Amino acid sequence: MYAKHALRAAMACFLTVAGIAQADVITIATVNNGDMIRMQGLTSDFTEKTGHQVEWVTLEENVLRQRVTTDITTRGGQFDIMTIGMYETPIWGANGWLVPLDDLPAAYDADDILPAMRDGLSHDGTLYAAPFYGESSMIMYRTDLFKQAGLTMPEAPTWDFVAEAARQLTDKDNEVYGICLRGKAGWGENMAFLTAMGNSFGARWFDEDWKAQFDSDAWKETLSFYLDLMNDAGPPGASNNGFNENLSLFQQGKCAMWIDATVAASFVTNPADSTVADHVGFALAPDDGKGKRGNWLWAWALGIPAGTQKEAAAKAFIEWATSKDYLALVAEKEGWANVPPGTRASLYANPEYEKVPFAAMTLKSIETADPLHPTVDPVPYVGVQFVAIPEFAGIATEVGQEFSAALAGQQSADEALQKAQALTTDAMEAAGY
Repeated sequence: MYAKHALRAAMACFLTVAGIAQADVITIATVNNGDMIRMQGLTSDFTEKTGHQVEWVTLEENVLRQRVTTDITTRGGQFDIMTIGMYETPIWGANGWLVPLDDLPAAYDADDILPAMRDGLSHDGTLYAAPFYGESSMIMYRTDLFKQAGLTMPEAPTWDFVAEAARQLTDKDNEVYGICLRGKAGWGENMAFLTAMGNSFGARWFDEDWKAQFDSDAWKETLSFYLDLMNDAGPPGASNNGFNENLSLFQQGKCAMWIDATVAASFVTNPADSTVADHVGFALAPDDGKGKRGNWLWAWALGIPAGTQKEAAAKAFIEWATSKDYLALVAEKEGWANVPPGTRASLYANPEYEKVPFAAMTLKSIETADPLHPTVDPVPYVGVQFVAIPEFAGIATEVGQEFSAALAGQQSADEALQKAQALTTDAMEAAGY
């Protein structure tokens, strides 16, 4: 331990003598998704360029959300950078809990960030977190299984087509399941999927008077369709499966279809990780003929909590990790297919990236998501797979637990929806809506 501190002190002394700002050790909380793991492996490039050291706290998605929320609301000061998303950023920015990122250097080219990402990570026109990757959701499917079954996936399929294909492609004796969907409870896990799915069925969280809508026919249709489909064509134990669990199942060849984050495309098409890498196709998330598709809009982004003592070093890291140069670094080391997607217009104008088989579908999915008008009927909120109010995370976590319990066979769809309606109504009344 003494040698470690001595090395850091020597580095700081060298940098000061060399005319460079003193080096810091910054602590970053991040999610255990593949792109973030890859970033950690490339951090030596940042340290070589700046002298700053990085200590990582890598957490499962639900745990990350709990830890960073607790830390920023209590001003705990555990982290110098937090991995957050489009839900938290505008709310926390408005509360003064995040450092504005409105002074990034011209070379960073903030105007190159896709408008959907920039707008979703801003409050009153000020950027409060920089997107490390951006995503929507889409269908990833096994082209070999579709061909064997004589099926053709449309570019823009309906839920009825997806359900029929999933049931036809299920082969439980050989552990091949027609569809893999999120079932793990969490406002950013099963509720991200089910809220976006609900939008396409005409469901909404609240009407224009902020009255909960889980007692509506549209929510009953959504949840019943989902449960029936997963019971018929989903893998066992689906109520425990989130993004990473379903990714692993798909890579192992156990899912004929998977509807989830567009960012997963690079991991299911990478031969080093995926046994089906050469047999993956992509399509838009399904619709139900009502004018809305079941795709969401999200960015995992890097934000700086107000009050950090290492703001300059934290900004330097964000500039590095979300820059054009970082995309080029990943392309050099890992290939263009593994570059963090969905953040910069220049990436999608790059002839090399245009060759990536999922690039066009990813961009189309992002551009068709509409957080200002997410539902068939009018609503008083913005956000596609979330409702951009502070109370949402707590309410949706509880609703997600009820829906996950229904998937596990512990209660019926009607029982889950009744509980969702009651707890949402109680929470909103308590909050003064």
